[in-house]
Amino acid sequence: MRHLMSPLDLSVEELQDLLNLAQAIEKDPERYAHICAGKKLATLFYEPSTRTRLSFEAAMLNLGGNILGFSSADSSSAAKGESVSDTIRVISCYADICAIRHPKEGAAIVASQKARIPVINAGDGGHQHPTQTLTDLLTIYSLKGRLGHLKIGLCGDLKFGRTVHSLIHALIRYPGISFVMISPEELKIPSNLKEDVLNERAIPYLETDRLEEVMPDLDILYMTRVQKERFFNEEDYLRMKDFYILDKKKMELAREDMLVMHPLPRVNEISVELDDDPRAVYFQQAQYGVFVREALILTLLADAGKITLPEKGGASC
Repeated sequence: MRHLMSPLDLSVEELQDLLNLAQAIEKDPERYAHICAGKKLATLFYEPSTRTRLSFEAAMLNLGGNILGFSSADSSSAAKGESVSDTIRVISCYADICAIRHPKEGAAIVASQKARIPVINAGDGGHQHPTQTLTDLLTIYSLKGRLGHLKIGLCGDLKFGRTVHSLIHALIRYPGISFVMISPEELKIPSNLKEDVLNERAIPYLETDRLEEVMPDLDILYMTRVQKERFFNEEDYLRMKDFYILDKKKMELAREDMLVMHPLPRVNEISVELDDDPRAVYFQQAQYGVFVREALILTLLADAGKITLPEKGGASC
């Protein structure tokens, strides 16, 4: 049984196959519209989500399958004290594949160890968010045409931002990648990520708190919100939340081919006046999230022997 806990669970070759399949789905959605007929996806979301949960559900419905699950811990037996281990054992009796989001790091791994169906980590605490990373990679690959030889600015909450952490882990496997870490001192990238990942692999990076100074050098600017739910007190959150706001004036400093990405939800870190800028691709990014989750569901169901996935992107039950 194969699961997806981290972007690194996929080799570079497997990742390329997944991205190719996602692009094939985007190009010809009707070809894949009935592959998962009779199959069920369980979405176990112990913390709030809009894009991730609904994109998983949209992906399964687009493939002809069905969905079941819950959207908060309060609406599940977790409110009665049921463990993740027991929940996944039960869900394995009802569904063919599962996506789980949980506020505690490692909860998805626990679920995968007890499950009899493929489990997808849809976000665990501040640790990993692999399907957002797959979404980001598909966005970059589709719009830039490559995943290597890019200078990527990561801006905002780099301390708690699991999307940033996952993206770094995924991109360092490609040649010519460098990062610019843009954050206030209190929200800098964790030291273990710098020492054990970036320094260990000799990946070039620059740390700064000045977005304007680095804008002209970037191929991609990946904005993040300051996450209120990750702070222990509201005073610290209020002090940090408006540290970076991307507006038209700052965008004038950027190259014409720079992409602005954001995992969403946006609060106020990107001005709505930029939404019509062709370089602002965060809503396209959300659409790519559906295609890549369709590809992931197909890949894991095929690995589990629940569907057949022929070569060159075709699939059948």
